[in-house]
Amino acid sequence: MEQLKAPSRIGIVGTGRMGANIALRLNERGWNVEAIYDTNPSSANILSEQVAAVIAATLADVTELCEAVITVVSDDAAMLSIFGESGDSLLNNSSGKLFINCATLSPKVHVEAQRRATARGAQAIEACMAGSIPQARSGSLFLMCAGNQDAFERARPLLEVMGSQVEYLGTAGKAAQCKALVNMLMNINTAGLAEGLGLADALGLDLPKLREVFARTGAASRVLETDGADMEAREHETYFSAAHAAKDSNIALQLARDVDLNLPLAAAAAAQYDRMVTAGLGDLDKSGVAELTFKSRRAPRR
Repeated sequence: MEQLKAPSRIGIVGTGRMGANIALRLNERGWNVEAIYDTNPSSANILSEQVAAVIAATLADVTELCEAVITVVSDDAAMLSIFGESGDSLLNNSSGKLFINCATLSPKVHVEAQRRATARGAQAIEACMAGSIPQARSGSLFLMCAGNQDAFERARPLLEVMGSQVEYLGTAGKAAQCKALVNMLMNINTAGLAEGLGLADALGLDLPKLREVFARTGAASRVLETDGADMEAREHETYFSAAHAAKDSNIALQLARDVDLNLPLAAAAAAQYDRMVTAGLGDLDKSGVAELTFKSRRAPRR
């Protein structure tokens, strides 16, 4: 099949922070965001006005109206639901359509979604995203892609508008595995930084000065740049929520269990994010894990 090109008709399923900003980016670059769908009417209504898209009443309507559909859903269950094998589904009358699945999910779910799409004569790839809201809006995501290579090449022009770096990593599930590892390491780094700053605070150290020391030594990290000041100031505006950190950490742990590998650091980080969710802090940014590690503010154990 020919490559997509602007102004191909594009659908967006999942109009939360990432899906909405991808839609804005595509619209800005001349792509026709034809239809959107979300179980949350308020987010869909706002985006519809911004990009002049139809709010589809059903998933099947999105497929009917669009040549390609980008999905950004919350979890494994949501993914299997939108690609349901009966009832309302993106798979209805989907022969010849292209699905680009961007959510961070269990690799086996990406594999299954691609299997179901192929069985209906459609194409599907995973395009797992590294980056957050600003990168989605500016088209500077790092996209880890996997699945049928012909489908990837068909999607490439669209992917290159969404991301500044687009990598093809192999067969279905491989990109999702890589993304799970990316987020596992990021979450470990974030939890570790929160512990370091929490201990420093309890010792009475000057935190801004300590962050400068970290930045000039082996303690330097991307997480220090993005989250360090926020941890100190207790400013946890959500770019990547603690609830998502918990979900993604546990995806990585399941991959480890599948190959009989013990990952104690990953398990400890996952436990911290699980604690945040239990304590009602799951909607905070992942930097909010510092609320557990500063002695003066940590959430009680439950």
